[in-house]
Amino acid sequence: MDSPTDEAAILALERPHASLWTYYLLRCLAVPPLFPILILPSWFRYQTLRYRFSDEGISMSWGILFRRQVIIHYARIQDIHLRSNIVERWLGLARVQIQTASGNAGAEMTLEGFREFEAIRDFLYSRMRGVRTGGRAASAAGNPAGAATDAELIATLRAAATELRDLRLALRPPTGSAPESTPPQP
Repeated sequence: MDSPTDEAAILALERPHASLWTYYLLRCLAVPPLFPILILPSWFRYQTLRYRFSDEGISMSWGILFRRQVIIHYARIQDIHLRSNIVERWLGLARVQIQTASGNAGAEMTLEGFREFEAIRDFLYSRMRGVRTGGRAASAAGNPAGAATDAELIATLRAAATELRDLRLALRPPTGSAPESTPPQP
């Protein structure tokens, strides 16, 4: 994810790829007696599924009668998984599962219907790391107080290392005398 054009392409994603509808259709055809019941919710989900990638986080919304929207800020992301079954691999799709520290065993959000799933994963990792390390680096670079805190930390660590070295030397037996535990030589 080094190129800004890749980042711009990810930020521009709003709808899943048309292959997702094919996947939903095949999934409904797997159970022929339930096909008429399963196809309608799948069609509505595909037609209303929207994503929005912003500078702060990701939002996902879907539904007509019962509209759902999930928003996750990059700072909350704990882990990202890619999952795909054999049909999804055949269609060139994968699901990007995003986990947060919410306590759920499963994913908080699942991005589905994208062929750019690896680029999305890399984008999310870079944003996730940027939130965690960017804040500290920015405060240290732009704020002299942050730099002073780092200098204080370095000075404290050096003082602790010096004190440990002095303690080790004080506990070491003198080099000129023989240790007391060895018996004298005849």
